[in-house]
Amino acid sequence: MSVQKEIDIAIDYGDPEVTGGVSVFDPAFDEKYDYDGDDLGAAYTPEMTVFRLWAPTASEAWVVLYTSWNSEPEQEVKMTRGRKGTWVAEKPGDLHGVYYTFKVRVGSDVNEAVDPYAKAVGVNGDRGVVVDLRRTDPEHWTAAKPAFTSPVDAVIYEVHIRDLSIHPESGIRHKGLYLGLAEAGTKGPDGIPTGLDHIAGLGVTHVQLLPVFDYSTESVDETRLDQPHYNWGYDPKNYNAPEGSYATDPYSPTARITELKQCIQALHDKGLRVIMDVVYNHVYDGYLVNFTKLVPGYYLRYKPDGKFSNGSFCGNECASERPMMRKFIIDSLLHWIREYRIDGFRFDLMGLLDVDTMKEIRRRMDEIDPSILLIGEGWNMEGSVLPNERRAHQGNAWRFPGVGHFNDGIRDAVKGSNFEEKSRGFVSQGSGLEDDIKRGIVGGIRYGEGIEQFAREPVQSVNYVECHDNHTLWDKLALSAEGASAEQRRHMHRLASAIVLTSQGIPFIHAGQEFMRTKNGVENSYKSPVEINRLDWARCAERQNDVLYVASLIRLRKSHPALRLCTAEEIRKHLRFEPAPALAVAYTLRDHAGGDPDRHLYVLYNANPEPVTLELPDLGAWEVHYGGEFVQGLAQRSLNVHGVGMVVLHVTD
Repeated sequence: MSVQKEIDIAIDYGDPEVTGGVSVFDPAFDEKYDYDGDDLGAAYTPEMTVFRLWAPTASEAWVVLYTSWNSEPEQEVKMTRGRKGTWVAEKPGDLHGVYYTFKVRVGSDVNEAVDPYAKAVGVNGDRGVVVDLRRTDPEHWTAAKPAFTSPVDAVIYEVHIRDLSIHPESGIRHKGLYLGLAEAGTKGPDGIPTGLDHIAGLGVTHVQLLPVFDYSTESVDETRLDQPHYNWGYDPKNYNAPEGSYATDPYSPTARITELKQCIQALHDKGLRVIMDVVYNHVYDGYLVNFTKLVPGYYLRYKPDGKFSNGSFCGNECASERPMMRKFIIDSLLHWIREYRIDGFRFDLMGLLDVDTMKEIRRRMDEIDPSILLIGEGWNMEGSVLPNERRAHQGNAWRFPGVGHFNDGIRDAVKGSNFEEKSRGFVSQGSGLEDDIKRGIVGGIRYGEGIEQFAREPVQSVNYVECHDNHTLWDKLALSAEGASAEQRRHMHRLASAIVLTSQGIPFIHAGQEFMRTKNGVENSYKSPVEINRLDWARCAERQNDVLYVASLIRLRKSHPALRLCTAEEIRKHLRFEPAPALAVAYTLRDHAGGDPDRHLYVLYNANPEPVTLELPDLGAWEVHYGGEFVQGLAQRSLNVHGVGMVVLHVTD
């Protein structure tokens, strides 16, 4: 029996007479119902709102209108069949602020659901809302964006809206809210800058926000925000509307929109671009989600037995390879760019999306603004029914250029395996990791024998040692570097950040990494108490020297084009690895690499706790440029260092 027939037998997806006998799983279904219009959802004008729903398997459809988030239906408007499986209804009058849902008859079932294209929702996202989006624009809302060109010029800072400001000593008035990130001039313990000013002071270029789309009520109930609550938000409910728990009034459909825009504008005004963390690989509940209620069987992937494919380990997967799911993803991204002026996207579990979808996303972004960053988790998620060659994972990176992949190779080489608590990395004197560090230094490209990863160009490598997932770097070192003192772990931590911020590719740091953030040993804190997840501004005040160190690394990177070469060809031409003992990696960037102001740079990553002597290449008069505190002696052809850390030498003209 074919997979197709097995699925059809396992699950009833409606009356086949509605589609002329064409199954929702049949490729002919897409040929027949692939809709290319740009008017799905609710198209508002003051005179009329036009509703259009794609629901080919429905035999009837209605728009249900409500006066509030919890009122009884006020009116049901019958929809008429449109082209390519769509349904259309027009409602005269100014409907701004009117709540609505779609209702469909599929086979013998009548299902009601939120419009997948809803741009505004009520509390907990259970109903869509018609809005005049121009009324949601803040008073100060400009199209101007911070200048930015090459992806490798980016320095990304990942932060959760609630984490940033909720600490009692943050000095931020709108704690845990969009507006908290928008506040300037805030001070913490000892008068240190906090929040927005702290981030801007580091010198990063992009702020990556953990999910700010509307996510599941099971994660955070917006009607009970007076009770303890926390979640990262990786369980999408309504993709095109902001999450309400970060708004001053979650019951106001427009407050969350306006306040997110204010947050983005404040970041832009500080010279910071904004990356949005998006989760198009799975939904919060495959049975309850609007997709399944409106077009059962279409938007998600299924195994031959009719059960959900679950490569996400979250219960289901989105079928990005299907034309109308791909269209939805692209339409959603375009909405966030056009309406919220988002500057980039980070794709959660990108390896579950298909290559053609990612290629099309890159093409569409390039049409609008080639500087829009696209990065994602290119993990190859086993268990998906999507064929391996179609998955957008690291192994297929060559198939979709212009998209960055988180580089777990450099992550694990620097600090030890994410999944083995006691595993030591290069910075904590793990043995035999020098070549792995070299693979990260060159941005994951094919550099030479044994030095290559997945990247064709450095833009495809996002270098990091810490993110919201897994242990923070500080907590990982506490587990793996047994016997090391706090001061020794501090030097290891600094060296790890130095490697990330001076390697080729795109550097990425986690909020609080600059002051050695701890989650008290909690490994997966996605729903831990806020006390575990919040940024500790008292700790930040205590570790200002470490904050200044990370800021100095960012300045170093920005001042040297050689540290952010744009092409693999340039890296192979200008970067040379130099002789170094075990637990040390040294390399030069030669001949004004990338137009660098210095003729040559010599970079040393040293994890040896004991003194080390290195031979220098005969390229001129070497001088200490960075990390002089580790240098015990410098001669024409030799360098003596003592201590775990990074040293940079240069030859000027």
